Amino acid sequence: MTSSSKRLLNSPTTESPTQAKSGGCGCDSTSSATVERDETLEERIAKHPCYSEDAHHHYARMHVAVAPACNIQCNYCNRKYDCANESRPGVVSELLTPEQAAHKALVIGGKIPQMTVVGIAGPGDPLANPDKTFRTFELIAEQAPDIKLCLSTNGLMLPDYVDRIKELNIDHVTITINMVDPEIGAKIYPWVHYKRKRYRGLEGAKILHERQMEGLQALKDADILCKVNSVMIPGINDQHLVEVNRVIREKGAFLHNIMPLISAPEHGTHFGLIGQRGPTPKELKEVQDNCSGNMKMMRHCRQCRADAVGLLGEDRSQEFSKEKFLEMAPEYDMEKRQEVHDGIEKFKEELKVAKDKALTKKKVANSPKILVAVATKGGGLVNQHFGHAKEFQIYEVDGNEAHFVGHRKIDQYCQGGYGEEASFEHIMKAIADCKAVLVSKIGNSPQEKLQEAGIQSVEAYDVIEKVALEFYEQYVKELGN
Repeated sequence: MTSSSKRLLNSPTTESPTQAKSGGCGCDSTSSATVERDETLEERIAKHPCYSEDAHHHYARMHVAVAPACNIQCNYCNRKYDCANESRPGVVSELLTPEQAAHKALVIGGKIPQMTVVGIAGPGDPLANPDKTFRTFELIAEQAPDIKLCLSTNGLMLPDYVDRIKELNIDHVTITINMVDPEIGAKIYPWVHYKRKRYRGLEGAKILHERQMEGLQALKDADILCKVNSVMIPGINDQHLVEVNRVIREKGAFLHNIMPLISAPEHGTHFGLIGQRGPTPKELKEVQDNCSGNMKMMRHCRQCRADAVGLLGEDRSQEFSKEKFLEMAPEYDMEKRQEVHDGIEKFKEELKVAKDKALTKKKVANSPKILVAVATKGGGLVNQHFGHAKEFQIYEVDGNEAHFVGHRKIDQYCQGGYGEEASFEHIMKAIADCKAVLVSKIGNSPQEKLQEAGIQSVEAYDVIEKVALEFYEQYVKELGN
């Protein structure tokens, strides 16, 4: 069991035995039962990049866009089907039929054997399109039984379909829950369409809240792992999210993902058009930290498109457009896929040994924490050129450990000689609170600019935690001189 997996699976001391009986959210009265439960959970999440922080460095996912209709309106959502360069939930380039989606899954499962999960997340709500959603899952399960199935929903229709979800062995369900107080919900949801009627304002928010709580409880009773997504909206639900976290924990949620509001005016959302801002990285981290003592927080979410393909943090969907993948014959070989997975697991064990070695030094008491930005292409390594990075993973480091706390998207610095000044300004805003950037290579010009801003650049090709801790040791020495 990897160290990050242990952190994910270890339960806080505040939980009750009642919470332990479903969804892996509590702990049993005996240590042997707890170990058995942890091992079972480890197996369930080990290759799911959204449910396991460790897995997201190594395993890929894909979303298939078969669910166009939605039954609620969110003030942060504007679904467009024709904008391939936008990376945000609810956006897709092409809609698929269930048959096309299954074909695509088989093609990509052969081309990208580290792809372990197929999810349906839109562009509308999967459970507002139940026939298309479940037909897609049926086809994929028949032809690719080694792939995990998951869906994301607003929860309005979830109580009606939990039995069907369980029957199809869909083991991971995400519900977007932004409030447990309908008064707050009325500021987020203009309307809810339920049982052939549209309910507006507070009335609609009450219905949505009741259905979400009912669905969450039903997932717990069915032993289906549930991740809850919450969009952090400053001035509306930011202070309320601690209460959301408490309630979903009590009702059996496995993981909480607090995401920043995306509110650029050009997206055409209500919040974007009225100037509602999203949270700063510091504000987001503070709320996540405030909730982390209650349950495990997901901090590696990339707020993916509804047709995303690849590792979290990358999107290869344009390599597999409808025009392209329909001409490809599936080469889905479960034995070859298993060989790739075995290689990944062997590499992960080697990484674990390297991490453990880096952490064997004498513990340092009261060491100050700093942030470092990491350029990585995955694999848990510092392995990307500064100029090629489109995001930085952020690690919090002290004298004892380095742990992942988030990611920040940036404009790519190397643009063929054009726009580099503007992109560097954007990069600086993203990492201004970091003390160093860990990269495989960096050019002289950006290195000098970072130095002028008080940010060190560290060139390395090694395990992230090892490089971060070595930098921290040198950083502390320099502070003392």
